[in-house]
Amino acid sequence: MDTETLPRDAILVRNLRPDDRDAIVAIDARIMGRRRDEFFRLKLHQAFSDTGIAVSLAAEFDGALVGFLLARVYYGEFGLTERAAVMDVIGVHPDFRGRHVGAALIDQLRTNLLGLGIRTLQTEVGWDNLELVTFFHHQGFAMAPRLCLDLDLEKTRT
Repeated sequence: MDTETLPRDAILVRNLRPDDRDAIVAIDARIMGRRRDEFFRLKLHQAFSDTGIAVSLAAEFDGALVGFLLARVYYGEFGLTERAAVMDVIGVHPDFRGRHVGAALIDQLRTNLLGLGIRTLQTEVGWDNLELVTFFHHQGFAMAPRLCLDLDLEKTRT
């Protein structure tokens, strides 16, 4: 397969549809090395049944789904008072990495959110996932002024 960068207009970015589920699960399985059917069943159910604003997207090239992102809008979470969008997952088919599919998805999401008056997009990434950290950095993401905390529930209290 040709691996040169695709022109932005060669990538069709559109709203996610329920019939995209199988392609999304397949792309994610190629990336993760395992299927996450239940994860996507729940996330897609949320994306299509929430009464809020639908902001999840799909990217197509030559009629085939080659990337996706699942996002949602929050109206004040974790003590914040202004609306913000949260991107739960982004995935690009491995054959299309480095060809601007992810950038096209983020660009369209940015345009859509700004049109809705939403100025903040949040996501999380493992600190050791350097490929994704680098991608997000190139898209303009920066460290958040918040501290994300985890509690290991199996550890005993001190």
